[in-house]
Amino acid sequence: MGLEQTVLFPDSVPTWHDVQELLAKRGFPIQMRMIDGQLAFPDELPVEPWRELRVSSGANMVTIRREQNQVTLVTWGNIDAALVRTRNALAWAFAQAGKGRIQSEDGEQSAAEFLQSAELPDELRG
Repeated sequence: MGLEQTVLFPDSVPTWHDVQELLAKRGFPIQMRMIDGQLAFPDELPVEPWRELRVSSGANMVTIRREQNQVTLVTWGNIDAALVRTRNALAWAFAQAGKGRIQSEDGEQSAAEFLQSAELPDELRG
């Protein structure tokens, strides 16, 4: 069973390049694994508009599903602390890059609010 976290955007979903670059600048690189159901090279960029990405940080993999003005981050039910941090890092980066709002247990949060309250990798707290 998958666990989902959604990020809503006022206009459109930011590009994967912007999200990945933001995380890399903070010292938390993410690698591509699959693009729209096809295996991908770790540094491959998806062609816009992509529908589904599978990305990883180390051994942790997160599925990112894209809809019109939102992305949903999907992880498996047996999620461990490292995978929670990876998923949350992705949610933060999407929200930061696209001025989005993260749907969390505490309601909708901006990227700045989420950065203060969520379990995130130390690199993002800078």
